[in-house]
Amino acid sequence: MRFLSMVRIDEKTGQKPSERLMNEMGKLIDEMIREGSLVRTAGLRPTKEGVRVRSNHGKLSVTEGPFTETKEVIGGFAVIEASSLQHAIELTKRFLATHGDEWNVECEVRPFDGEEFCA
Repeated sequence: MRFLSMVRIDEKTGQKPSERLMNEMGKLIDEMIREGSLVRTAGLRPTKEGVRVRSNHGKLSVTEGPFTETKEVIGGFAVIEASSLQHAIELTKRFLATHGDEWNVECEVRPFDGEEFCA
């Protein structure tokens, strides 16, 4: 089964990953790719560089970032391959553990629904 683990951060802190975190994350990513549990991962640029496109009953609108009304934003994601939700949670815990006590971060883990489509 595939799961999406969305990393939620408080963008307003302006916190940048330390060299220690980047090194630990690199090791973990390499390990999870080798074992076949990590399909894809990436961090996301700040919301000030993004836009929201919305359809409200057919009326389209575009809002440029930053999105000041939002406290927590998706700061990155991982697509993981796991045998169950519990396995996906364990993999996500490994990711969160690399952050140590220097970050306040959470992940939302959700299974993919149905078939996956690629362009």
